[in-house]
Amino acid sequence: MRLFLLAIFLTVLSPAVLHAQKGIDTQTQKIKDDTNKTTSRESDASRSFDWGKGKTQVRDRLPNPYKMNSRRDVLLETIAVVLKDKKILIDEASSRPGDGILVTQPFIFAKGPVTTQSELKRYGILEFADNAWSRGQYTLTIEVQSIDGVQNNVTVNAKVEGRAGNGLTSEWTTVQSSGLAEEEFLTKLVEAVTGKSPDEPQVVNR
Repeated sequence: MRLFLLAIFLTVLSPAVLHAQKGIDTQTQKIKDDTNKTTSRESDASRSFDWGKGKTQVRDRLPNPYKMNSRRDVLLETIAVVLKDKKILIDEASSRPGDGILVTQPFIFAKGPVTTQSELKRYGILEFADNAWSRGQYTLTIEVQSIDGVQNNVTVNAKVEGRAGNGLTSEWTTVQSSGLAEEEFLTKLVEAVTGKSPDEPQVVNR
């Protein structure tokens, strides 16, 4: 009788054991498949993105000299206002408004060794990277040349300087302008004359 009951028990239990074993094998195989599976997704470096229509265009720098429609006397007054707004003072002794030339006093745009180093790299082209820069300044020379009664060419030149020293002495050193100081001024002047900033986003439809 015991042998008969044992046979029945094994008959009922065997399918369950086999089913459980089969489940383990399936899961194990799935893990192996996931591990060995290679992705078909392209890398970001090789993918191309379609931003669609209305993409914002990054503009080039403004031409220098820049042609403007305005009487020269009015334009010189507007230049003075823009300089005042930027807290840049006009050097009255060096300027010749009658000849359409305005020269500014040095404008300090950076103080301190950390800030000056990074800002000088923006406003100038450094050939003395190992100098201990402590200040940065630029001086603008703005010339307005009449083309006719209502058109003028405005030319802006910046003299960029950095103050460097070895701990005992320090002096101002002229570095080549990167064109950023000129660009910043011309952008504000165009906005003042035309009422529209060149930096306003321009949408290009393709």
